[in-house]
Amino acid sequence: MNLPSPEAAPRGLVTRMLDAIERVGNKLPDPAMLFLILMLATWAISALLANVSFSEIDPRSGEAIAINNLLAGTSLTAFMATMVSTFVNFAPLGVVLVAMLGLGVAEHTGFINAALRAMLSVTPKALLTPMVIAVGILSHVAVDAGYVLVIPLGAVIFYAAGRHPLAGIAAAFAGVSGGFSATFFVPSSLDPLLSGLTQEAAHILDPSVVVNPLNNYFFTTASTFLIIAVGWFLTDRVIEPRLRDTVVDADRGQLPTMDALQPKERKGLWLAMLAMLLSVVALVLTALPADSAWRASGDVPPEAVGQLLVAQAPLMRSIVALIFVFFLIPGVVYGYVAGTVKTHRDVIAGMTKAMSGMGYYIVMAFFAAQFIYAFAQSNLGALVAIKGANGLEAMGLPMGVTLAGVVLLSGFVNLMVGSASAKWALIGAIMVPMLMQLGVSPDFTQAAYRVGDSSTNIITPLMPYFPLIVVFCQRYVTSAGIGTLLALMLPFAITLLVVWTAFLLGFWALGIPLGLGASYAYPVAG
Repeated sequence: MNLPSPEAAPRGLVTRMLDAIERVGNKLPDPAMLFLILMLATWAISALLANVSFSEIDPRSGEAIAINNLLAGTSLTAFMATMVSTFVNFAPLGVVLVAMLGLGVAEHTGFINAALRAMLSVTPKALLTPMVIAVGILSHVAVDAGYVLVIPLGAVIFYAAGRHPLAGIAAAFAGVSGGFSATFFVPSSLDPLLSGLTQEAAHILDPSVVVNPLNNYFFTTASTFLIIAVGWFLTDRVIEPRLRDTVVDADRGQLPTMDALQPKERKGLWLAMLAMLLSVVALVLTALPADSAWRASGDVPPEAVGQLLVAQAPLMRSIVALIFVFFLIPGVVYGYVAGTVKTHRDVIAGMTKAMSGMGYYIVMAFFAAQFIYAFAQSNLGALVAIKGANGLEAMGLPMGVTLAGVVLLSGFVNLMVGSASAKWALIGAIMVPMLMQLGVSPDFTQAAYRVGDSSTNIITPLMPYFPLIVVFCQRYVTSAGIGTLLALMLPFAITLLVVWTAFLLGFWALGIPLGLGASYAYPVAG
Protein backbone atom coordinates (compact mmCIF):
# COMPACT_ATOMS: atom_id res chain seq x y z
CA MET A 1 0.00 0.00 0.00
CA ASN A 2 1.60 3.28 -1.10
CA LEU A 3 -0.07 6.18 0.64
CA PRO A 4 1.27 9.65 -0.18
CA SER A 5 4.43 10.22 1.83
CA PRO A 6 4.81 13.35 4.00
CA GLU A 7 6.46 16.23 2.21
CA ALA A 8 8.07 19.28 3.70
CA ALA A 9 5.97 21.68 1.68
CA PRO A 10 4.74 25.06 2.92
CA ARG A 11 1.20 24.88 4.27
CA GLY A 12 -1.21 27.52 3.02
CA LEU A 13 -3.45 29.76 5.11
CA VAL A 14 -6.53 27.57 4.71
CA THR A 15 -4.58 24.46 5.69
CA ARG A 16 -3.12 26.17 8.76
CA MET A 17 -6.59 27.33 9.82
CA LEU A 18 -7.97 23.82 9.45
CA ASP A 19 -5.01 22.44 11.40
CA ALA A 20 -5.80 24.90 14.20
CA ILE A 21 -9.47 23.84 14.19
CA GLU A 22 -8.40 20.22 14.41
CA ARG A 23 -6.04 20.87 17.33
CA VAL A 24 -8.62 22.86 19.27
CA GLY A 25 -11.40 20.43 18.48
CA ASN A 26 -9.37 17.42 19.56
CA LYS A 27 -8.64 19.09 22.90
CA LEU A 28 -12.33 18.96 23.67
CA PRO A 29 -13.37 16.20 26.07
CA ASP A 30 -14.04 12.72 24.74
CA PRO A 31 -17.28 12.84 22.67
CA ALA A 32 -19.15 10.79 25.28
CA MET A 33 -18.08 13.17 28.03
CA LEU A 34 -18.84 16.17 25.82
CA PHE A 35 -22.45 15.01 25.44
CA LEU A 36 -22.65 14.60 29.22
CA ILE A 37 -21.32 18.14 29.78
CA LEU A 38 -23.76 19.56 27.23
CA MET A 39 -26.63 17.74 28.93
CA LEU A 40 -25.68 19.19 32.33
CA ALA A 41 -25.37 22.64 30.74
CA THR A 42 -28.83 22.22 29.22
CA TRP A 43 -30.21 21.36 32.65
CA ALA A 44 -28.64 24.47 34.18
CA ILE A 45 -29.74 26.85 31.42
CA SER A 46 -33.27 25.45 31.47
CA ALA A 47 -33.47 26.10 35.22
CA LEU A 48 -32.27 29.70 34.73
CA LEU A 49 -34.74 30.46 31.92
CA ALA A 50 -37.73 28.51 33.22
CA ASN A 51 -39.21 31.54 34.98
CA VAL A 52 -38.52 33.96 32.12
CA SER A 53 -41.56 34.97 30.05
CA PHE A 54 -41.10 35.04 26.29
CA SER A 55 -43.42 36.72 23.81
CA GLU A 56 -42.60 34.37 20.94
CA ILE A 57 -45.44 32.02 19.98
CA ASP A 58 -44.72 28.31 19.70
CA PRO A 59 -46.34 27.24 16.38
CA ARG A 60 -46.85 23.72 17.72
CA SER A 61 -49.14 24.84 20.55
CA GLY A 62 -50.20 28.35 19.58
CA GLU A 63 -49.07 29.58 22.99
CA ALA A 64 -46.09 31.59 24.15
CA ILE A 65 -42.88 29.55 24.13
CA ALA A 66 -41.84 28.38 27.58
CA ILE A 67 -38.63 26.74 28.79
CA ASN A 68 -39.08 23.61 30.89
CA ASN A 69 -36.99 23.38 34.06
CA LEU A 70 -35.12 20.07 33.77
CA LEU A 71 -33.91 20.34 37.37
CA ALA A 72 -37.44 20.24 38.72
CA GLY A 73 -38.28 17.09 40.64
CA THR A 74 -40.79 15.81 38.12
CA SER A 75 -38.35 16.39 35.24
CA LEU A 76 -35.51 14.58 36.99
CA THR A 77 -37.65 11.59 37.90
CA ALA A 78 -39.01 11.45 34.33
CA PHE A 79 -35.43 11.52 33.05
CA MET A 80 -34.46 8.61 35.28
CA ALA A 81 -37.60 6.66 34.43
CA THR A 82 -37.02 6.98 30.69
CA MET A 83 -33.21 6.68 30.62
CA VAL A 84 -33.22 3.09 29.37
CA SER A 85 -35.98 3.60 26.79
CA THR A 86 -34.32 6.82 25.60
CA PHE A 87 -31.14 4.86 24.89
CA VAL A 88 -32.80 1.77 23.44
CA ASN A 89 -35.06 3.87 21.19
CA PHE A 90 -32.22 6.13 20.01
CA ALA A 91 -32.82 5.84 16.25
CA PRO A 92 -29.22 5.50 15.02
CA LEU A 93 -28.40 2.76 17.54
CA GLY A 94 -30.52 -0.03 16.08
CA VAL A 95 -29.86 1.10 12.51
CA VAL A 96 -26.10 0.89 13.02
CA LEU A 97 -25.97 -2.37 14.98
CA VAL A 98 -28.34 -4.38 12.76
CA ALA A 99 -26.66 -3.21 9.55
CA MET A 100 -23.22 -3.93 11.00
CA LEU A 101 -24.19 -7.55 11.73
CA GLY A 102 -24.58 -8.27 8.02
CA LEU A 103 -21.68 -6.06 6.99
CA GLY A 104 -19.53 -7.71 9.66
CA VAL A 105 -20.02 -11.13 8.08
CA ALA A 106 -19.36 -9.78 4.58
CA GLU A 107 -16.18 -8.13 5.81
CA HIS A 108 -15.02 -11.06 7.94
CA THR A 109 -15.34 -13.58 5.10
CA GLY A 110 -13.51 -11.28 2.67
CA PHE A 111 -16.48 -10.59 0.36
CA ILE A 112 -16.29 -6.79 0.66
CA ASN A 113 -12.52 -6.81 0.22
CA ALA A 114 -12.74 -8.97 -2.90
CA ALA A 115 -15.60 -6.91 -4.37
CA LEU A 116 -13.68 -3.65 -3.87
CA ARG A 117 -10.51 -5.09 -5.37
CA ALA A 118 -12.48 -6.19 -8.43
CA MET A 119 -14.19 -2.81 -8.72
CA LEU A 120 -10.97 -0.84 -8.33
CA SER A 121 -9.30 -2.90 -11.04
CA VAL A 122 -11.71 -1.42 -13.62
CA THR A 123 -12.43 2.04 -12.13
CA PRO A 124 -10.03 4.87 -13.05
CA LYS A 125 -8.40 6.24 -9.92
CA ALA A 126 -9.26 9.78 -10.98
CA LEU A 127 -13.00 8.98 -10.87
CA LEU A 128 -13.08 7.42 -7.39
CA THR A 129 -14.00 10.68 -5.67
CA PRO A 130 -17.08 11.55 -7.77
CA MET A 131 -18.15 7.90 -7.69
CA VAL A 132 -18.08 7.80 -3.87
CA ILE A 133 -19.96 11.11 -3.59
CA ALA A 134 -22.57 10.01 -6.14
CA VAL A 135 -23.17 6.73 -4.31
CA GLY A 136 -23.54 8.71 -1.08
CA ILE A 137 -26.23 10.87 -2.64
CA LEU A 138 -27.97 7.84 -4.14
CA SER A 139 -28.07 6.24 -0.67
CA HIS A 140 -30.72 8.78 0.38
CA VAL A 141 -33.31 6.47 -1.17
CA ALA A 142 -32.48 4.08 1.67
CA VAL A 143 -33.03 6.70 4.40
CA ASP A 144 -30.03 6.59 6.79
CA ALA A 145 -28.32 3.54 5.31
CA GLY A 146 -25.56 5.67 3.80
CA TYR A 147 -24.15 6.49 7.21
CA VAL A 148 -23.44 2.88 8.11
CA LEU A 149 -22.73 1.57 4.61
CA VAL A 150 -21.34 4.19 2.21
CA ILE A 151 -19.14 6.22 4.59
CA PRO A 152 -17.01 3.32 5.90
CA LEU A 153 -16.79 1.90 2.37
CA GLY A 154 -15.56 5.31 1.17
CA ALA A 155 -12.57 4.92 3.49
CA VAL A 156 -11.99 1.34 2.37
CA ILE A 157 -12.15 2.28 -1.32
CA PHE A 158 -9.70 5.17 -0.96
CA TYR A 159 -7.27 3.16 1.13
CA ALA A 160 -7.34 0.20 -1.25
CA ALA A 161 -6.57 2.61 -4.11
CA GLY A 162 -3.52 4.02 -2.29
CA ARG A 163 -5.26 7.22 -1.19
CA HIS A 164 -5.84 8.52 2.31
CA PRO A 165 -8.84 6.79 3.94
CA LEU A 166 -9.95 9.94 5.80
CA ALA A 167 -10.34 11.66 2.42
CA GLY A 168 -12.67 8.82 1.45
CA ILE A 169 -14.68 9.35 4.63
CA ALA A 170 -14.88 13.09 3.90
CA ALA A 171 -16.07 12.53 0.32
CA ALA A 172 -18.66 9.96 1.35
CA PHE A 173 -19.86 12.06 4.31
CA ALA A 174 -20.23 15.05 1.99
CA GLY A 175 -22.45 13.00 -0.33
CA VAL A 176 -24.50 11.21 2.32
CA SER A 177 -25.03 14.08 4.76
CA GLY A 178 -23.81 17.32 3.17
CA GLY A 179 -25.86 16.49 0.09
CA PHE A 180 -28.78 15.18 2.11
CA SER A 181 -31.23 17.36 0.17
CA ALA A 182 -29.90 16.30 -3.22
CA THR A 183 -31.58 13.42 -5.03
CA PHE A 184 -30.11 11.27 -7.79
CA PHE A 185 -33.26 11.20 -9.98
CA VAL A 186 -35.02 8.99 -7.41
CA PRO A 187 -37.09 10.90 -4.80
CA SER A 188 -36.11 10.39 -1.17
CA SER A 189 -38.31 9.80 1.87
CA LEU A 190 -37.54 13.38 2.93
CA ASP A 191 -39.60 14.85 0.07
CA PRO A 192 -43.10 13.89 1.27
CA LEU A 193 -42.11 14.52 4.90
CA LEU A 194 -41.05 18.13 4.34
CA SER A 195 -43.78 18.93 1.83
CA GLY A 196 -46.42 17.79 4.32
CA LEU A 197 -45.04 20.15 6.97
CA THR A 198 -44.80 22.95 4.39
CA GLN A 199 -48.45 22.49 3.44
CA GLU A 200 -49.51 22.60 7.09
CA ALA A 201 -47.55 25.82 7.56
CA ALA A 202 -49.05 27.35 4.41
CA HIS A 203 -52.56 26.54 5.66
CA ILE A 204 -52.00 28.96 8.53
CA LEU A 205 -52.44 31.71 5.94
CA ASP A 206 -54.24 29.98 3.06
CA PRO A 207 -56.07 26.65 3.60
CA SER A 208 -56.39 26.15 -0.15
CA VAL A 209 -52.64 25.72 -0.77
CA VAL A 210 -51.59 22.25 -1.94
CA VAL A 211 -47.89 21.37 -1.82
CA ASN A 212 -46.73 18.61 -4.17
CA PRO A 213 -44.37 16.08 -2.51
CA LEU A 214 -42.03 16.59 -5.51
CA ASN A 215 -42.18 20.39 -5.34
CA ASN A 216 -38.35 20.63 -5.13
CA TYR A 217 -37.57 17.61 -7.31
CA PHE A 218 -35.97 19.43 -10.28
CA PHE A 219 -33.84 21.57 -7.98
CA THR A 220 -32.68 18.69 -5.78
CA THR A 221 -31.88 16.54 -8.82
CA ALA A 222 -29.84 19.32 -10.42
CA SER A 223 -28.17 19.87 -7.05
CA THR A 224 -26.72 16.36 -7.27
CA PHE A 225 -24.28 17.48 -9.96
CA LEU A 226 -23.38 20.58 -7.96
CA ILE A 227 -22.64 18.50 -4.85
CA ILE A 228 -20.50 16.07 -6.84
CA ALA A 229 -18.53 18.90 -8.48
CA VAL A 230 -17.94 20.77 -5.22
CA GLY A 231 -17.11 17.60 -3.31
CA TRP A 232 -14.76 16.36 -6.02
CA PHE A 233 -12.81 19.63 -6.11
CA LEU A 234 -12.54 19.99 -2.33
CA THR A 235 -11.61 16.36 -1.70
CA ASP A 236 -8.85 16.24 -4.30
CA ARG A 237 -7.53 19.80 -4.05
CA VAL A 238 -8.03 20.76 -0.39
CA ILE A 239 -8.71 17.77 1.88
CA GLU A 240 -6.37 15.12 0.52
CA PRO A 241 -3.31 17.39 0.16
CA ARG A 242 -3.78 18.51 3.77
CA LEU A 243 -3.90 14.87 4.92
CA ARG A 244 -0.50 13.96 3.49
CA ASP A 245 1.08 14.45 6.94
CA THR A 246 -1.63 12.44 8.74
CA VAL A 247 -0.24 8.94 9.26
CA VAL A 248 -2.51 5.90 9.01
CA ASP A 249 -1.48 4.06 12.18
CA ALA A 250 -4.14 1.34 12.35
CA ASP A 251 -3.31 -2.35 12.12
CA ARG A 252 -2.30 -2.70 8.46
CA GLY A 253 -3.18 -6.40 8.53
CA GLN A 254 -6.84 -5.52 9.02
CA LEU A 255 -6.99 -3.03 6.13
CA PRO A 256 -7.78 -3.75 2.45
CA THR A 257 -5.14 -4.44 -0.18
CA MET A 258 -5.06 -4.26 -3.96
CA ASP A 259 -3.66 -7.74 -4.61
CA ALA A 260 -5.00 -9.52 -7.67
CA LEU A 261 -7.88 -11.92 -7.02
CA GLN A 262 -6.97 -15.58 -6.74
CA PRO A 263 -9.05 -18.18 -8.65
CA LYS A 264 -10.98 -19.28 -5.53
CA GLU A 265 -11.64 -15.64 -4.61
CA ARG A 266 -12.81 -14.84 -8.13
CA LYS A 267 -15.18 -17.83 -8.16
CA GLY A 268 -16.45 -16.95 -4.70
CA LEU A 269 -17.06 -13.35 -5.75
CA TRP A 270 -19.03 -14.36 -8.85
CA LEU A 271 -21.25 -16.77 -6.90
CA ALA A 272 -21.70 -14.25 -4.07
CA MET A 273 -22.73 -11.53 -6.51
CA LEU A 274 -25.14 -14.01 -8.13
CA ALA A 275 -26.63 -14.74 -4.69
CA MET A 276 -27.01 -11.02 -4.05
CA LEU A 277 -28.62 -10.51 -7.46
CA LEU A 278 -31.08 -13.34 -6.86
CA SER A 279 -31.97 -11.77 -3.49
CA VAL A 280 -32.68 -8.45 -5.19
CA VAL A 281 -34.73 -10.15 -7.93
CA ALA A 282 -36.78 -11.95 -5.27
CA LEU A 283 -37.44 -8.63 -3.56
CA VAL A 284 -38.48 -6.95 -6.81
CA LEU A 285 -40.78 -9.80 -7.83
CA THR A 286 -42.52 -9.79 -4.45
CA ALA A 287 -42.81 -5.98 -4.42
CA LEU A 288 -44.21 -5.47 -7.92
CA PRO A 289 -47.74 -6.90 -7.50
CA ALA A 290 -50.39 -4.31 -6.66
CA ASP A 291 -51.35 -6.27 -3.56
CA SER A 292 -47.76 -6.83 -2.41
CA ALA A 293 -47.24 -6.96 1.34
CA TRP A 294 -44.30 -4.60 0.82
CA ARG A 295 -46.71 -1.78 -0.09
CA ALA A 296 -48.25 0.65 2.39
CA SER A 297 -51.65 -0.42 3.71
CA GLY A 298 -53.80 -0.28 6.79
CA ASP A 299 -53.77 2.85 8.94
CA VAL A 300 -51.88 5.15 6.55
CA PRO A 301 -52.85 8.36 4.70
CA PRO A 302 -55.07 7.62 1.67
CA GLU A 303 -52.45 8.88 -0.79
CA ALA A 304 -49.91 6.40 0.62
CA VAL A 305 -52.04 3.27 0.18
CA GLY A 306 -50.46 0.88 -2.29
CA GLN A 307 -47.22 2.87 -2.56
CA LEU A 308 -43.74 1.38 -2.21
CA LEU A 309 -41.56 4.47 -1.78
CA VAL A 310 -43.36 6.18 1.10
CA ALA A 311 -42.25 6.24 4.72
CA GLN A 312 -45.22 4.09 5.81
CA ALA A 313 -44.46 1.25 3.37
CA PRO A 314 -42.97 -1.93 4.90
CA LEU A 315 -40.34 -1.81 2.13
CA MET A 316 -39.00 1.56 3.28
CA ARG A 317 -39.20 0.54 6.93
CA SER A 318 -37.20 -2.61 6.15
CA ILE A 319 -34.20 -0.94 4.50
CA VAL A 320 -31.80 -1.73 7.36
CA ALA A 321 -33.04 -5.31 7.62
CA LEU A 322 -32.59 -5.68 3.86
CA ILE A 323 -29.01 -4.39 4.11
CA PHE A 324 -28.42 -7.05 6.77
CA VAL A 325 -29.78 -9.83 4.53
CA PHE A 326 -28.24 -8.58 1.27
CA PHE A 327 -24.74 -8.61 2.79
CA LEU A 328 -25.15 -11.67 4.99
CA ILE A 329 -26.15 -13.99 2.11
CA PRO A 330 -23.30 -13.13 -0.31
CA GLY A 331 -20.86 -12.91 2.60
CA VAL A 332 -21.66 -16.51 3.59
CA VAL A 333 -21.64 -17.76 -0.01
CA TYR A 334 -18.27 -16.11 -0.68
CA GLY A 335 -16.83 -17.49 2.53
CA TYR A 336 -17.76 -21.10 1.81
CA VAL A 337 -16.55 -20.96 -1.81
CA ALA A 338 -13.32 -19.04 -1.08
CA GLY A 339 -12.58 -21.16 1.97
CA THR A 340 -12.70 -18.41 4.58
CA VAL A 341 -15.75 -20.02 6.21
CA LYS A 342 -15.72 -23.62 7.36
CA THR A 343 -18.73 -23.80 9.70
CA HIS A 344 -21.54 -21.62 10.98
CA ARG A 345 -19.26 -20.67 13.87
CA ASP A 346 -17.15 -18.59 11.47
CA VAL A 347 -20.27 -16.63 10.49
CA ILE A 348 -21.12 -15.93 14.13
CA ALA A 349 -17.48 -14.96 14.70
CA GLY A 350 -17.83 -12.31 11.99
CA MET A 351 -20.90 -10.85 13.67
CA THR A 352 -19.19 -10.92 17.06
CA LYS A 353 -16.13 -9.16 15.70
CA ALA A 354 -18.29 -6.44 14.14
CA MET A 355 -20.14 -5.87 17.43
CA SER A 356 -16.92 -5.77 19.46
CA GLY A 357 -15.70 -2.95 17.23
CA MET A 358 -18.87 -0.95 17.98
CA GLY A 359 -18.38 -0.83 21.77
CA TYR A 360 -17.08 2.74 21.78
CA TYR A 361 -19.93 3.89 19.57
CA ILE A 362 -22.50 2.30 21.89
CA VAL A 363 -21.06 4.25 24.84
CA MET A 364 -21.19 7.51 22.87
CA ALA A 365 -24.70 6.73 21.66
CA PHE A 366 -25.88 6.35 25.26
CA PHE A 367 -24.75 9.84 26.25
CA ALA A 368 -25.81 11.37 22.93
CA ALA A 369 -29.32 9.94 23.36
CA GLN A 370 -29.62 11.39 26.88
CA PHE A 371 -28.46 14.83 25.75
CA ILE A 372 -30.77 14.96 22.73
CA TYR A 373 -33.69 13.92 24.93
CA ALA A 374 -32.87 16.63 27.49
CA PHE A 375 -32.40 19.33 24.87
CA ALA A 376 -35.72 18.48 23.22
CA GLN A 377 -37.54 18.46 26.57
CA SER A 378 -36.08 21.83 27.58
CA ASN A 379 -37.53 23.70 24.55
CA LEU A 380 -34.25 25.64 24.18
CA GLY A 381 -33.87 24.65 20.54
CA ALA A 382 -37.41 25.77 19.77
CA LEU A 383 -36.77 29.12 21.45
CA VAL A 384 -33.65 29.76 19.37
CA ALA A 385 -35.42 28.77 16.13
CA ILE A 386 -38.44 30.99 16.76
CA LYS A 387 -36.37 33.99 17.85
CA GLY A 388 -34.20 33.62 14.75
CA ALA A 389 -37.17 33.45 12.40
CA ASN A 390 -38.84 36.45 14.01
CA GLY A 391 -35.61 38.42 13.85
CA LEU A 392 -35.25 37.66 10.15
CA GLU A 393 -38.81 38.85 9.54
CA ALA A 394 -38.17 42.10 11.42
CA MET A 395 -35.19 43.00 9.23
CA GLY A 396 -37.33 43.55 6.12
CA LEU A 397 -34.51 42.65 3.72
CA PRO A 398 -34.73 42.36 -0.11
CA MET A 399 -36.14 39.09 -1.37
CA GLY A 400 -32.86 37.46 -2.43
CA VAL A 401 -31.19 38.46 0.82
CA THR A 402 -34.18 37.20 2.82
CA LEU A 403 -34.00 33.78 1.12
CA ALA A 404 -30.26 33.67 1.83
CA GLY A 405 -31.18 34.52 5.43
CA VAL A 406 -33.53 31.52 5.55
CA VAL A 407 -30.61 29.35 4.40
CA LEU A 408 -28.31 30.72 7.11
CA LEU A 409 -30.98 30.48 9.81
CA SER A 410 -31.68 26.87 8.86
CA GLY A 411 -27.97 26.09 9.01
CA PHE A 412 -27.61 27.75 12.41
CA VAL A 413 -30.59 25.95 13.93
CA ASN A 414 -29.27 22.69 12.45
CA LEU A 415 -26.24 22.98 14.75
CA MET A 416 -28.56 22.51 17.73
CA VAL A 417 -31.58 20.52 16.51
CA GLY A 418 -30.75 17.29 14.68
CA SER A 419 -34.09 16.20 13.22
CA ALA A 420 -34.87 17.71 9.81
CA SER A 421 -38.62 17.42 10.40
CA ALA A 422 -38.41 18.95 13.88
CA LYS A 423 -36.47 21.95 12.57
CA TRP A 424 -38.85 22.54 9.68
CA ALA A 425 -41.89 22.14 11.94
CA LEU A 426 -40.52 25.03 14.02
CA ILE A 427 -39.03 27.28 11.35
CA GLY A 428 -41.53 26.51 8.59
CA ALA A 429 -44.59 27.40 10.66
CA ILE A 430 -43.17 30.93 10.90
CA MET A 431 -41.19 31.38 7.68
CA VAL A 432 -43.68 29.90 5.19
CA PRO A 433 -46.69 32.13 6.00
CA MET A 434 -44.40 35.13 6.62
CA LEU A 435 -42.82 34.88 3.16
CA MET A 436 -46.18 34.09 1.54
CA GLN A 437 -47.27 37.55 2.68
CA LEU A 438 -44.22 38.90 0.84
CA GLY A 439 -45.13 37.02 -2.34
CA VAL A 440 -42.78 34.02 -1.91
CA SER A 441 -44.22 30.56 -2.55
CA PRO A 442 -43.99 27.78 0.08
CA ASP A 443 -42.02 25.73 -2.48
CA PHE A 444 -39.27 28.36 -2.67
CA THR A 445 -39.06 28.76 1.10
CA GLN A 446 -38.81 25.00 1.57
CA ALA A 447 -35.97 24.80 -0.97
CA ALA A 448 -34.05 27.49 0.92
CA TYR A 449 -34.50 25.56 4.16
CA ARG A 450 -33.21 22.36 2.56
CA VAL A 451 -30.01 24.06 1.39
CA GLY A 452 -29.17 25.43 4.84
CA ASP A 453 -30.12 22.25 6.68
CA SER A 454 -28.17 19.96 4.36
CA SER A 455 -25.00 22.06 4.15
CA THR A 456 -24.37 22.13 7.89
CA ASN A 457 -25.24 18.49 8.67
CA ILE A 458 -21.57 17.61 8.38
CA ILE A 459 -20.23 20.02 11.01
CA THR A 460 -22.59 19.56 13.92
CA PRO A 461 -21.42 17.08 16.57
CA LEU A 462 -25.05 16.95 17.73
CA MET A 463 -26.10 15.15 14.54
CA PRO A 464 -26.92 11.61 15.78
CA TYR A 465 -24.52 9.88 13.38
CA PHE A 466 -21.59 12.26 13.96
CA PRO A 467 -20.04 10.12 16.73
CA LEU A 468 -20.22 7.10 14.41
CA ILE A 469 -18.21 8.93 11.74
CA VAL A 470 -15.56 9.76 14.38
CA VAL A 471 -15.34 6.02 15.12
CA PHE A 472 -14.85 5.31 11.41
CA CYS A 473 -11.97 7.83 11.35
CA GLN A 474 -10.35 6.19 14.38
CA ARG A 475 -10.19 2.87 12.53
CA TYR A 476 -7.41 4.39 10.43
CA VAL A 477 -6.02 7.26 12.53
CA THR A 478 -6.25 6.33 16.20
CA SER A 479 -5.77 9.92 17.39
CA ALA A 480 -8.74 11.20 15.34
CA GLY A 481 -11.42 13.03 17.27
CA ILE A 482 -14.18 15.60 16.87
CA GLY A 483 -11.66 18.22 15.77
CA THR A 484 -10.33 15.93 13.04
CA LEU A 485 -13.77 15.44 11.53
CA LEU A 486 -14.73 19.11 11.88
CA ALA A 487 -11.55 20.19 10.10
CA LEU A 488 -12.23 17.66 7.34
CA MET A 489 -15.80 18.80 6.75
CA LEU A 490 -15.73 22.56 7.40
CA PRO A 491 -14.53 23.40 3.85
CA PHE A 492 -17.46 21.40 2.45
CA ALA A 493 -20.00 23.11 4.73
CA ILE A 494 -18.84 26.67 4.00
CA THR A 495 -18.51 26.10 0.26
CA LEU A 496 -21.88 24.39 -0.01
CA LEU A 497 -23.61 27.17 1.94
CA VAL A 498 -22.26 29.78 -0.46
CA VAL A 499 -22.36 27.91 -3.78
CA TRP A 500 -25.64 26.07 -3.19
CA THR A 501 -27.39 29.26 -2.09
CA ALA A 502 -26.16 30.99 -5.25
CA PHE A 503 -27.36 27.96 -7.24
CA LEU A 504 -30.85 28.30 -5.74
CA LEU A 505 -30.98 32.03 -6.42
CA GLY A 506 -29.78 31.30 -9.97
CA PHE A 507 -32.71 28.89 -10.43
CA TRP A 508 -35.00 31.72 -9.28
CA ALA A 509 -33.39 34.36 -11.51
CA LEU A 510 -33.61 32.13 -14.57
CA GLY A 511 -37.13 30.93 -13.79
CA ILE A 512 -36.15 27.24 -13.87
CA PRO A 513 -38.95 25.20 -12.26
CA LEU A 514 -38.15 23.97 -8.74
CA GLY A 515 -40.23 20.83 -9.12
CA LEU A 516 -43.60 19.38 -10.02
CA GLY A 517 -46.48 21.77 -9.40
CA ALA A 518 -44.08 24.29 -7.83
CA SER A 519 -43.74 28.02 -8.21
CA TYR A 520 -41.57 30.84 -6.92
CA ALA A 521 -44.28 33.43 -6.33
CA TYR A 522 -47.39 33.42 -4.20
CA PRO A 523 -50.16 35.80 -5.30
CA VAL A 524 -50.64 38.46 -2.63
CA ALA A 525 -54.10 39.99 -2.45
CA GLY A 526 -54.41 43.70 -3.12
